Amino acid sequence: MSIRLYVDETLPLGRRFSLPEGPARHLAAVLRARPGDQVSLFDGRGHEVLAQVLEVGRRQVDVGIVSEYSPTPESPLVVHLGQAISKGDRMDYAIQKAVELGVASVTPLYTERGDVRLKGDRADKKLTHWQNVAISACEQCGRATVPAIHPPMALPQWLAERDDPLRLVLHPGQPGWQEQQASPARVALLIGPEGGLSADEVSASLHHDFLPLGLGPRILRTETAPVVALTLLQSRYGDLLP
Repeated sequence: MSIRLYVDETLPLGRRFSLPEGPARHLAAVLRARPGDQVSLFDGRGHEVLAQVLEVGRRQVDVGIVSEYSPTPESPLVVHLGQAISKGDRMDYAIQKAVELGVASVTPLYTERGDVRLKGDRADKKLTHWQNVAISACEQCGRATVPAIHPPMALPQWLAERDDPLRLVLHPGQPGWQEQQASPARVALLIGPEGGLSADEVSASLHHDFLPLGLGPRILRTETAPVVALTLLQSRYGDLLP
């Protein structure tokens, strides 16, 4: 199915309805859909259907739900990514690729060396933007369940809330993946900012039972590290084929 759109609505079989403004505009203006075209719609909660475009207007697109559609299965490995907030499109990149690699949820983190602080309306707008990045990544990669992008929080609070069986903090110069022997169902993965976590933050993560983990001799950028770490995690414990 080449065209996939997220629609935050109930999608019962046989229903005719008008698409919300965003998906309707994208389908009509960007994809140039015409009556009779087919599109896959998913609700972000694991349900996906095949729909047919019935009518295309300047401000409205009506579709009819034709059949159930089998979405791409979710990874058996549930990964909660704690990602230090970075400037510009680096955070967008980290979230986008994490979603493509099957992450279950993401919490943007304030860290000592991080240079981004969000407050009020700016924080709300940024969170909405990041959630939309996750939705777009799901549309592209075939996932029907949209990972939650949680509100940003301070690293100490996030560490205190973690109870995942396996908790990993990326830290240069530490042992690699071959030394991790567990086969967990849930993993917490902590990625620091440009410049890395401070010594106190690393100590705090170890205090909360995180295991320090290296990714080889090269220092990776904050948006590259989750891509590499999640690839290795999904290959070892999840559904990424070798």
